[in-house]
Amino acid sequence: MTRKWDLISKAEEVLEVIMALPKVERARLFDLMAREPLLARYMMPPPPRQIDLNLSDEFEGAPDYVVIFDGGSEGNPGFGYGSYAVITSDGRQRLRRLDFEDDMTNNEAEYDTLIAALVDVSERVGAAGKRLADFTIEVRGDSNLVLRQVGGEWKSKNERMRRRRDIVRSLLSRFGGHRLVEQPREESVRVLGH
Repeated sequence: MTRKWDLISKAEEVLEVIMALPKVERARLFDLMAREPLLARYMMPPPPRQIDLNLSDEFEGAPDYVVIFDGGSEGNPGFGYGSYAVITSDGRQRLRRLDFEDDMTNNEAEYDTLIAALVDVSERVGAAGKRLADFTIEVRGDSNLVLRQVGGEWKSKNERMRRRRDIVRSLLSRFGGHRLVEQPREESVRVLGH
């Protein structure tokens, strides 16, 4: 079985090869990737089938940012990991992989990944000298528990989960509007790779 860090190591090797290319060759490669129809579909994922959860501070139209998140643990509890994609309205995408501490549950890793994604977006907007209240965000994931707890449909009985839920709610409240979307697991895997 291929371990997660083996795959990350291979990806880092590929990135090193790409970054070692002359600037002109890198530009040609990225241009080809942007024009290739089979690759272009990964620039902005298609809208998922939205499940009506009534969990949102709704807004009209397309969001300024889409966050797709997923987390888990090797063992439950065990070594925690996660990844998220941040996609802007113009199709730019950033993918991040995270490693957490040992002795973490799947649900804690899901929450911590979402928190990291929201902090990332918040910091980037702030660094650009803009206000979060001027932007909308759509959060997509397959974690029924996280989405329903954040939206208030389910209670958070565990203090560790309640604390994480409150952090997510606080971060989302700073945006001009947010939408929570439960998407099928295979859609998260397609974008995030796990």
